[in-house]
Amino acid sequence: MGATNNIWTAMEANHAKQSHNGNSTFDDHSILHSNLSVDTALPFPLMVPRVIALCKDLFRKWAKLNDSCFSVDTVSGGITNLLLKVSVKEENGEYVSVTVRLYGPNTEYVINRERELQAIKYLSAAGFGAKLLGVFGNGMVQSFINARTLTPADMRKPKLVSEIAKQLRRFHQVEIPGSKEPQLWVDIFKFFEKASTLQFEDTDKQRTYELISFKEVHKEVKELKELTTLLNSPVVFAHNDLLSGNLMHNDEQEKLYLIDFEYGSYNYRGFDVGNHFNEYAGYDCDYSLYPSKDEQYHFFRHYLEPEKPCEVSEKDLEALYVETNTFMLASHLYWALWALIQARMSPIDFDYLGYFFLRYNEYKKQKRMCFSLAKSHISGSGKA
Repeated sequence: MGATNNIWTAMEANHAKQSHNGNSTFDDHSILHSNLSVDTALPFPLMVPRVIALCKDLFRKWAKLNDSCFSVDTVSGGITNLLLKVSVKEENGEYVSVTVRLYGPNTEYVINRERELQAIKYLSAAGFGAKLLGVFGNGMVQSFINARTLTPADMRKPKLVSEIAKQLRRFHQVEIPGSKEPQLWVDIFKFFEKASTLQFEDTDKQRTYELISFKEVHKEVKELKELTTLLNSPVVFAHNDLLSGNLMHNDEQEKLYLIDFEYGSYNYRGFDVGNHFNEYAGYDCDYSLYPSKDEQYHFFRHYLEPEKPCEVSEKDLEALYVETNTFMLASHLYWALWALIQARMSPIDFDYLGYFFLRYNEYKKQKRMCFSLAKSHISGSGKA
């Protein structure tokens, strides 16, 4: 595939609708639509009036309000999203807030927006994330969650670990209509096809890119896929990107929120948990912070038996430990290949090529131990 072809056929967000057994994924009467878009490349002061105009277009009761009734603040700015909090003083004098999520440029190369929009309605109904209020040309508007975003260090705190595990188990039990085919290897091979045929205008980037042996990478992907198949990991609807930035906590109410489901899909349980554990490394990618066996077992107990964590058997703990730490390797390959596509497509000033080597090298560093662990478990010749 050429560098300018999409991995998936992108659909305009305001036309996103898919039928399953004759039922529409979205009720057009409850989800508002606007044809407007907001250019994320604009300086923030120039972006603000466009965000206000968008909100007025979506929410008719705000259409005649003066712009001074609106305030727009940045909540967070990630690689694939820009989150904005819009606070509005309504005609009755009361204040309400919504979250405007702007998609990053060219993110359709690595994110299936149609799949994301399909899932949000069902996840919202199950109590996950913010309620979807409206969609527009390059983003969506959701209800505002009054909570703080977790830090990587927060994810290690035993009390929060147990709550994250319980919530993730409940998340994995949500039924989303449509195909239940796990997407991990489908996506990885699509990423590989795209990532292995790139051309960079920057000569230094091109030289660095040419250092990659895609024959070796393809061999590693196939080998790991074959090994994980033997583990029979349950297929669940997975978050697939459960880093600290996608976890929020209201400290007063002691309520945890899982947010941002743009990478969500049916997938292997082990991948979702192993990917989450990789995120303990934080934004500095310090993989020495990967959770110990004891820390993982604490998570597993609350995931497997939320009401009776102490009653989880050693056999079940060991099996999930092996499953998770084998699929943890797949997480490194997934995000390594993702980074190569971003290196070519994203306008964001970030060393994506360096990130590829960081993740791929960590994969190679952990491979021997994890493969040995899995093979020993499968053969029944040893303990984890």
